[in-house]
Amino acid sequence: MSALGALAAGAVSGIWKAATIVLAGVLLLVASSSGTGWWLAAGDRDAARAALAQEQRVSAALRASISEQNRAIDGMAKATLAAQERGAAAQAATAAKSKKYDAALAQIAGARAATCDEAMPAVRLLLEGAR
Repeated sequence: MSALGALAAGAVSGIWKAATIVLAGVLLLVASSSGTGWWLAAGDRDAARAALAQEQRVSAALRASISEQNRAIDGMAKATLAAQERGAAAQAATAAKSKKYDAALAQIAGARAATCDEAMPAVRLLLEGAR
């Protein structure tokens, strides 16, 4: 039995050696694939950070241009309001002057002149009334 025991011990020892070699190979495979995975992930992370930085610069530029456009639109709105106020003032002034002109024309409505000397008093009245 001792020969059989020695044979069995040798077989068990061989199995353990084979299992150790197989497990060492699996461990090496897992470690290398994990390292490769970490390396690939780090590369992807770096590329994503670079892309994010680029997009942030583009976004900042777009925000700046939008702010500039908004300022321009506000300026145009203020200029429009000022122009509308000037237009309303001009219309009011025109209406007042046209009333004066109409009143001056009413004063000389019946005037008739054949010569320049005869027309001058009516012209003076018209000019004074329009002033």
